[in-house]
Amino acid sequence: MAKVVWTEIAIDDLSNIANFHSQYSNNFASAIIRQLFDKPKVLKKMPQIGRVVPERADESIRELIHGNFRIIYHFDKENDTVEIITVHHSSQKFI
Repeated sequence: MAKVVWTEIAIDDLSNIANFHSQYSNNFASAIIRQLFDKPKVLKKMPQIGRVVPERADESIRELIHGNFRIIYHFDKENDTVEIITVHHSSQKFI
């Protein structure tokens, strides 16, 4: 079973998403953050379930889509580790 680790950048992304959405609804902000945080749990058992990120064309850089958000991660097969790199709106490109 793969270990899922969140980077500081990804945690900051969640915080920024929460701050933005809390301007309109604290309940919605809490719900979306909970969903975005829970979505990668599937990667523990199926780390390659996400599609390869088109901007990278690197088999180890993948993404899960949740609503309008991209959860971009790196899967290290050797160490059986998933690192959540960033979470952002799907209208943004991953550089």
